[in-house]
Amino acid sequence: MSTLVIGGTGTTGGLLANLLPDARIGTRKPLRDNHVRFDWEVLATYGSALEGVDRVYLIPPLGVVDPVPVVESFLARARQVRRVVLLSSSAVPESATGMGALPALVRTMPGWAVLRPSWFMQNFTGDHVVAAGVRDGEIVTATGDGRVAFVDAADIAAVAARALTDPVPHNTDHVITGPQALSYADAAAIITEVTGRPVRHRSVSTGELAERLAASLPGEFAAILAGLDEDIRGGAEDRVTSTVEDVTGRPARSFRDFVSRTSIG
Repeated sequence: MSTLVIGGTGTTGGLLANLLPDARIGTRKPLRDNHVRFDWEVLATYGSALEGVDRVYLIPPLGVVDPVPVVESFLARARQVRRVVLLSSSAVPESATGMGALPALVRTMPGWAVLRPSWFMQNFTGDHVVAAGVRDGEIVTATGDGRVAFVDAADIAAVAARALTDPVPHNTDHVITGPQALSYADAAAIITEVTGRPVRHRSVSTGELAERLAASLPGEFAAILAGLDEDIRGGAEDRVTSTVEDVTGRPARSFRDFVSRTSIG
């Protein structure tokens, strides 16, 4: 038996797959021997992806307003699966529908864990909006002085690996953060100090941010993202947990260390 890592070529899934020698990577475009075709939109791929699997790392379908029907259908086919670890978010509250309804589905499995990470440090790299701001020298958000305990995706993967393989299922929600809550101004100052590249933070209104994001994103999605910034401004992400150290036995990576060891922007 092995672990099906849905989204195994993505940010946390790829890191997790490297920690699990028996991982079967679910992807829409299999390229390697340990890849298997999996597509949330194609029910016919569920059965083959689950063959010989007793654990699942579940990343729900992206861009779907209500993922409950497809996830429910998938779990109904996962009869031999003994443990499911769901990647959720600290920004997603429990609800009767939508993304917030998925934890309740996972809790019906024999063994489970719900991962609720804070915002990724990796948002400061690659194609992300914040990373573009770093490259331009100005990060624009609607967060004000609100703080976030940014977390490294590698720490999320490490917690997921333990939740999947520990002899006793965790059967709990894990709120996963980095070791320090920082405002975006704090983060910009650290980037400036470590890299020598001047970066500052400019806070705008929620409406202005939504308009800026709508230039490259669907309007409804832009409004949702701007609303998450507003939540940060209100203190929703201003917390630090010891989850990484409690579960893995080592401390969470700091933002300063991440910047020192990563190509930022």
